[in-house]
Amino acid sequence: MTVDTRSPDAQLNPRQKKASRDGGSRNLRRASSSSHTTSRASIGGYEGRGAGHGRAGAGHHVLEVLPGPIDEIAHKHGRLPFRQRVLRVTWGWFPCTMSTGALASLLSQQPFTFTGLETIGKVVYILDVVLFTIFTFLMVCRFSLKPRALTTSLHHPSESFFFGAFWVSVALVLYGMQVYGVPAVGGKGSWLAKALRVLFWMYMGCASLTAVFQYHVIFHVEKLMISDAMPAWILPAYPFLVTGVLAAAIAKTQPEQSAKQMIVAGIAGQGLGWMLALFIYMVFLTRLINSNMPPASTRPGMYVSVGPAAYTCAGLISLGKRGKSVLPDNFLGEMAIPIGDLWYGMAVAAAIFLWLLAAWFSMLSTASIILGSKQMGFSLQWWAFVFPNAGLAIATIQIGNVLDSDGIRGVGTGITIILIPLWIMCAVLHVRALWRHDILAPGKDEGVDDVNNKHDIKRQEEINEKQGVVV
Repeated sequence: MTVDTRSPDAQLNPRQKKASRDGGSRNLRRASSSSHTTSRASIGGYEGRGAGHGRAGAGHHVLEVLPGPIDEIAHKHGRLPFRQRVLRVTWGWFPCTMSTGALASLLSQQPFTFTGLETIGKVVYILDVVLFTIFTFLMVCRFSLKPRALTTSLHHPSESFFFGAFWVSVALVLYGMQVYGVPAVGGKGSWLAKALRVLFWMYMGCASLTAVFQYHVIFHVEKLMISDAMPAWILPAYPFLVTGVLAAAIAKTQPEQSAKQMIVAGIAGQGLGWMLALFIYMVFLTRLINSNMPPASTRPGMYVSVGPAAYTCAGLISLGKRGKSVLPDNFLGEMAIPIGDLWYGMAVAAAIFLWLLAAWFSMLSTASIILGSKQMGFSLQWWAFVFPNAGLAIATIQIGNVLDSDGIRGVGTGITIILIPLWIMCAVLHVRALWRHDILAPGKDEGVDDVNNKHDIKRQEEINEKQGVVV
């Protein structure tokens, strides 16, 4: 069974429009009530050949984007109207702001500095805030035009995974406020430090809801195949994977009691994020052993597997340092050694334990990308070149600092130097793809046709119900 995944209003030819007015929406209703509709392109977020193409598993139907008026406009004029392109912006755009925010955070932690480095970091952070604002505005426009697509996007087998990327971007905006903003407005006790205290707890609540809701959908609504597993399945847990570094940073300018609460919350959240990621690691490695490697153009998405170990490593060290200076000796009752020193020592040991795991995933992903480099074309998952490896660079610098090793710090700086041109490359290719209609165009965006089509189906059903049409 093949159904048109495009908007009935914009895509049906004249004969189909007439059939729809005469009650022809039966076909759309049948598509909506089918057992499940998905595409291989959308499974796992970081895999596929483009929206609307794929294979059908048991009880699954293949979605196919058919030629229509919008395609004819694009072919004739070479450009789609802004309204049509806005409808194709998805949560999958937020890895761009994840990478930009992570780069700003990384620049603020460089062990070897020079005049102007802080200014460069601030410029990158401001760019991150601007991009985040633009993307959020475009998402609001999309869901204003197709309001029913919001709920669908949150449980669609490809787009929903990237909802976590939105919240990680929020965390990095908050981190930048602490690193670049708080010192500029008075430091500890300033209005911004107080505001960040509130925003931190709001973020923790949203991260909890995201992790529970997204995995509830995966477990109870969607049926995903192990052969399609990708590290993108970790993304709903990613908001917790940055709570360690975020909590430690904000706690630095908080009163003692609030700082203690944030440190405890940070390590609890980091633990949840790490354990959820560990479960997905097993699924992903099972896929690599039993199935083919991901398509070449989607292999940069394998770098997502670097982030959990890298950010947990960095988070543990940051929380250990902060705990050493904040936690009182009687924090856990009477003990023979100061609790702060014990907390710090255990955190450093655990962080070093995870450090090489992050490096291993990075090297494994790099080898896979090199082997498939000749078949690679740009897609939004290329932003995974930057964000996870920025976490590896931060973790390496942190370990170099605690071990007082210039060699290890130099490795962290070297990774940073590599990431800067990678970010520029992704930005240039992203803009180029946008200009050439390689993205935000019919058949070019994973899952968006399916999500928007389901919106139109629901809308048609509501219209029929109001008009008393029997379908």
